[in-house]
Amino acid sequence: GGALTTTLTDRRIGPDSVIVFVPASAAAYSDYMPYGAFQSLVDQTVASANTAYAMTMDTTDFSNGITLSNSSRLNVKNTGIYNFQWSGQFENTDSQDHDVRVWIKVNGTNLTGSTGFFTIASKHGSIDGRGLVGWNYYLSLNANDYIELWWETDNISVSLQAYAAGTNYPSTASLITTINYISPSALTNIYASSQGQGTATITHFANSTA
Repeated sequence: GGALTTTLTDRRIGPDSVIVFVPASAAAYSDYMPYGAFQSLVDQTVASANTAYAMTMDTTDFSNGITLSNSSRLNVKNTGIYNFQWSGQFENTDSQDHDVRVWIKVNGTNLTGSTGFFTIASKHGSIDGRGLVGWNYYLSLNANDYIELWWETDNISVSLQAYAAGTNYPSTASLITTINYISPSALTNIYASSQGQGTATITHFANSTA
């Protein structure tokens, strides 16, 4: 187990042959097309203003080669470009507007240029200010990297809120995240690294996962 290359021998193989690979097991499929979707179904508050906190998740909706750990870490198995998307349901119970900042950490280190700034409107009458905020990032990640969403606000009246279902509408998650592998293509992880008449060498992820 653990081999990174396999040699194919077949007289039908030629220098210009097109070799197509199809995952043959669940483990191989997770390497071929990783994705994940995770959410939080609980409120998330801050104890202090202008202090950084990790956003957390408590529910795994889908997980194929991408896993949740420590409530906040999204772990990727393979090197590549990933599309990471998030949305948060924010609430402000104060009579003033308040700012929020959200950013990404990769392996515990702030990702340069990843911070987004926005404002949650103040309470109006008896109705708390609310806003659904989100965006996406393209991230270049290495095998076994993990990413986290971090946030801070200038007032503890701002929180991430999960809401119960109403008469006409379903419940609301406080945080939703999705991440999927987009590039390099799956052929980066399994491909014909060399071929000639009657033979081809296949480079792939460790065969202990297949």
